[in-house]
Amino acid sequence: MKFLTALDRYILRLVLMPMFAVFVIAASLLILDKMLRLFEFVSTEGGPVGVVFRMLVNLIPEYAGLAIPLGLMLGILLAFRKLATSSELDVMRAVGWSYIRLLRVPFLITLVLMAVNLAIVGYLQPLSRYAYAQLDYELRSGALGASIKVGEFTTLKDRMALRIESSEDEGRKLKGIFARFAGKNGQVLSISAREGQFLANREDRNTIILRLLDGTIVQDVAGKEPRVLSFSQHDLPVDLPAIDRFRARGDQAREYVLPELLRLGWSNSLPEVQRAGSQANFNYRLVEVMMMALLPLLAVALAIPPKRSTSALGVFVSIVFVVAYHKVNEYGQSIAQLGRIDPFLALWGPFALFSVLIVWMFYRVAYVPGGQAIGALESAYAKIGKRLRKLLKRREHVRGAGLDPLADDEELGQVAV
Repeated sequence: MKFLTALDRYILRLVLMPMFAVFVIAASLLILDKMLRLFEFVSTEGGPVGVVFRMLVNLIPEYAGLAIPLGLMLGILLAFRKLATSSELDVMRAVGWSYIRLLRVPFLITLVLMAVNLAIVGYLQPLSRYAYAQLDYELRSGALGASIKVGEFTTLKDRMALRIESSEDEGRKLKGIFARFAGKNGQVLSISAREGQFLANREDRNTIILRLLDGTIVQDVAGKEPRVLSFSQHDLPVDLPAIDRFRARGDQAREYVLPELLRLGWSNSLPEVQRAGSQANFNYRLVEVMMMALLPLLAVALAIPPKRSTSALGVFVSIVFVVAYHKVNEYGQSIAQLGRIDPFLALWGPFALFSVLIVWMFYRVAYVPGGQAIGALESAYAKIGKRLRKLLKRREHVRGAGLDPLADDEELGQVAV
């Protein structure tokens, strides 16, 4: 007997299409939301537009850590929901296929995605977080070539004040330039020019050339009359501000890869606070990956609506479940890092509780005749939906009769008669 039958390949197709769709949609929404804020931040700092896309690339592993479990969950859920609403699942169950057997392919997909997610949260996320923080630092410090802000005075090396009225051609052409340069011998130069541009200095990388066109220089020396000079072109050397090197990786526990966290978290030579932070982050990453092993069971438990019903309440509950568990883990990690609770208990305690809940929900659907994992919610949801439909029909009936929708009950009774 083949390990993967035609039915397994059919389930595989049903799972993969919505799963990849959820991956793309979730990642796109998260990235687009961040992109708008990054564009605003980069424009405020005066940096190049290209750095936005470099920062977004470093955010992809961060968003993938949440998008992968969510996509896996909804992919399996929507596949089994389709089988249930089309009565195909009843046929499969009637010929002896159990839910565990039907989940063979989803569990294989889960194992592959668990390995991918472990590589992401264990290795890619720490490195990408550090790269993102480095880009943010370089942008704020000017190491990425951030331009001088238009319309503001900028101090360089505490000896030169520069103001530019406007810029064109992406900062290559400057207009309305005023500069004040204070020399070490007490000489002060006040320079104004119609336009100019910055040029690289091949002889000294720490200095750039500001080439000015059509301007004047006022030379002021203590005890002497000021001198005024006019020029058609003048090259003014500008010392670049010193930029400190960015810190080494590891300022935060989340910037360490898993082997580093394992070594630091159980090292007796480190302070207790640092060890608690490393242990909390290590356990946080593991429980995030391990919970994925239970998502196929949860997906099946929430995918099958009550008989003669097409309720999609399970889809909504599944999204809330995954996001809520993610937030619970984040909270457990934060309090464990503060040393208020043991890291193992803070992370694996909620994992155990959620695991028991998921197994119970799956058992209700798979082994209890007519059982529902969220039967009470489905019943309440159906009653609320029924009342809302009645209310809408009532309002439409009143409007059709030309009466006020807020009329009293006696008047409405007369219309009904």
